[in-house]
Amino acid sequence: MKTFGLEHTTLNACVKEAQQERLVITREGNPVALIIGIDEEQLELGSDASFWTLIEERREEDSISRKELEQALMSA
Repeated sequence: MKTFGLEHTTLNACVKEAQQERLVITREGNPVALIIGIDEEQLELGSDASFWTLIEERREEDSISRKELEQALMSA
């Protein structure tokens, strides 16, 4: 993740950089924005109701915590 000072960049430069990795924008050294680039597929999925229905269904399923998963992998 890169950090750019607002006073040292342009919107165009930020957008270009955000296509490669997340970008934190700072003002007077304090973080004020996070810019994340997206592609056409992500944009389409984000506005697709059936995609969000699937996400909601998966979140309701039984799951284990990350810690439990790591322990299971370590003991395998």
